[in-house]
Amino acid sequence: MHVRTVGALFCSLIATGSSASAALAANTGGASASEKTTTSTPSTPASTAPKVHLFRVTSRSRSVAYKGPVYIKSASGEVVPYVAGASPTSTGTAASATGGAAGTGAQPSPASSSAVPPELMTGSGMTSATGPVARPQLLVPGSTARYVNGLAAAPINAPAAVQQMIWAGNEVIGLPYIFGGGHASFTSRGYDCSGTVSFALHGASLLSTSEDSSEFESWGSHGAGRWVAIFANAGHAYMTVAGLRLDTSAADDPSGRQGPRWRPLRSENSGYTVRHPLGL
Repeated sequence: MHVRTVGALFCSLIATGSSASAALAANTGGASASEKTTTSTPSTPASTAPKVHLFRVTSRSRSVAYKGPVYIKSASGEVVPYVAGASPTSTGTAASATGGAAGTGAQPSPASSSAVPPELMTGSGMTSATGPVARPQLLVPGSTARYVNGLAAAPINAPAAVQQMIWAGNEVIGLPYIFGGGHASFTSRGYDCSGTVSFALHGASLLSTSEDSSEFESWGSHGAGRWVAIFANAGHAYMTVAGLRLDTSAADDPSGRQGPRWRPLRSENSGYTVRHPLGL
């Protein structure tokens, strides 16, 4: 499998050795937990445009705990409370650029806190999959993405592209790290760092061909965006989306698991060029 630069090789070294994770840990850190968790539903009218956010890309906390309500986007596009143990009524399309999004300011019916049932958890049991896995299109109130049993729940107030990016990222969570994975094809049995970032962007129809880590240094627009930030150098690439980090490296992640996963934000991102999709 051809990988366009040697950047992906260094990425492999980052993601496959605990010593490399420890080295990164000196410069990295935890999760965004500054926004107060709410159990109420959004009250913004559907006609109101989303607020402008410039999400933090660093945090010293490693907690990604969330205990608020969780919703699901049904096959008909309706946002309804997600009931633990119930059969999902809507899933994303594996390895696709589809998924759709709840309208900005959508107002789901109030519901008590609910959790994703065990069968949707993304622990070691998901690593036996042979490619992207269709997952429920989970949503949470507000404008911050939340970590729900290994998956990311998209914020209801986020733009459609941000929601689609998150749901696409969920499709590869739990798959193994594979050098060059996601470059010859978006559909792969595993992904490397830049392959993971590419897959998420492709899910939002923002990328038609996978980029390697070096190419991400000049991709898109300069600096961190309102919702998305991509960090890249010759050896590694990862991204933050609405307050969560999508990364193959376990550096400063309490889970210690390698491969594509949603993780806490780092305490700093030194040594990386920062880019973002235009308008996001």
